[in-house]
Amino acid sequence: MPDGLTAAELGMWQAFRNGSMYDLRTGDAAADDVNSSLAWGPERTVRARILALLLLNGPSPLPGRAAALKITGARIAGPLDLSNSQIDVPVELSDCRFEETVRLVDCHMRTVIFAGCAIPSLEAARLVTTGDLQLSGSTVSAGISIPQAQIGTDLTVNRLCLHPDREARAWNGDGMNVAQDFNAERLSAFGLVSLRGARIGGQLNFRGAVLGRGGGRWALNALRLVVEESLVISAWVELDPNDVPARVAQWRRAVVHGGILLDGATFGNSIVLEHVSLHLTDGQEVSLRGIQAPELRFMPERPERGKIILTNATVGRLVNRADSWPGPGRFDVQGFTYATLVPGGPFPLAARLAWVTSATPEYSPEPYDRLAASLRASGDDLDANDVDLAKLRRRRETLPLLLRAWDGFQDAVLGYGYRPARGLFWLLSLWLTGTLWFASNPPPPLSAEEAPHWQPAIYTLDLLLPVLDLGQESAWRTAGASQWIALALVILGWLLATILTAGAAAVIFRRN
Repeated sequence: MPDGLTAAELGMWQAFRNGSMYDLRTGDAAADDVNSSLAWGPERTVRARILALLLLNGPSPLPGRAAALKITGARIAGPLDLSNSQIDVPVELSDCRFEETVRLVDCHMRTVIFAGCAIPSLEAARLVTTGDLQLSGSTVSAGISIPQAQIGTDLTVNRLCLHPDREARAWNGDGMNVAQDFNAERLSAFGLVSLRGARIGGQLNFRGAVLGRGGGRWALNALRLVVEESLVISAWVELDPNDVPARVAQWRRAVVHGGILLDGATFGNSIVLEHVSLHLTDGQEVSLRGIQAPELRFMPERPERGKIILTNATVGRLVNRADSWPGPGRFDVQGFTYATLVPGGPFPLAARLAWVTSATPEYSPEPYDRLAASLRASGDDLDANDVDLAKLRRRRETLPLLLRAWDGFQDAVLGYGYRPARGLFWLLSLWLTGTLWFASNPPPPLSAEEAPHWQPAIYTLDLLLPVLDLGQESAWRTAGASQWIALALVILGWLLATILTAGAAAVIFRRN
């Protein structure tokens, strides 16, 4: 034991050998508040260098006990620097006030807990732990830098209040690896949370979190993130265990001030954006370019500004609702593929088509084809046909005038082959019109001796059906108006046959 230890340090030294908690709190809530302006005197002050000495070269434990550093309610004076060291005992500091930066760079540790502490900043690049790292309930004034860290089990930062460093980063976790869950429920981050290239072995949980209060472009930058289970940005809910059935005791919506960057990220289960308020400026976006996930639950509050980008994203199931998407021109789904659609709220087909139109200011067939394929996979063939019709009508807007007219004629007559009943309607209408005309205006026969019995209905049908010869058309000689009407019926009959054949072939081709 070194000489010159204070009473508080001596007590900490003895508690270390016993593996027990050393409590320096006063019992007065105001006096024990780590964020208050009240001074903590020498009776509860521990020098950081003595604490480091204890961890690096501490005494052996008492017989039958396991050594551990457990302190609550202490003031840690001076910088705590454990860089490049091996710590073989658990470390738990709760409700402590650190005067200067905590450095754990290239440090190898077991379980590390800083619960409810006030810390100026934490530098822990390449930190390795075999157990948990916990920072729940703490306040960090100038950011946490923990790139390339290796966390052996869970990383827990629930209720952490995190202020940014000089570069506006609240959390720098680029390239870090968490073996199990990363829990950040009710995290308050006043700057960028950066997880570029990070890997999470379980779930990444931002329930009830408030991200990006610092006003930067990005609130969360998780480029190429890998999450083995789910990323959840949603509301935090606590149930009252005294109620049966349990009722909601507390509820807090997640809030994001700034953009979310998840380009190239991969998820083993799902991405959940639900019960979250997205506060974006015109230059900010929720960017999900190229993500891969079995499920995307996209049901935030509709952002008033900014953009939603899903370019080249691939998900198995898309769960969403109409009122979660921004207005026209403010989201992009080019190359976005999904296999199944699941409404998370009211989302009728008309709204789906408006959604596709809004996402494609310039015509593109791909979003329509994707929507139609998903509907057919769900057995909604009629709705899928309506989507195909909407695609063809949208395409018509891009055609030259003459082709646009021909395209419109195909739509009106037969619905591009998707409305075959229209062909029958037009055929019957023309047949009835011709029959009435020729019944009142019978043409003379070409040869009185060889002419068949006059049948205006059969004569009209012979004009309309180009592939059949009923022996009427060639037996009578029309003139004047009847001649023009007969010619019109022949032309319209050919057009109907052509459109019907082409439309049926196109539909069969699309379905195969």
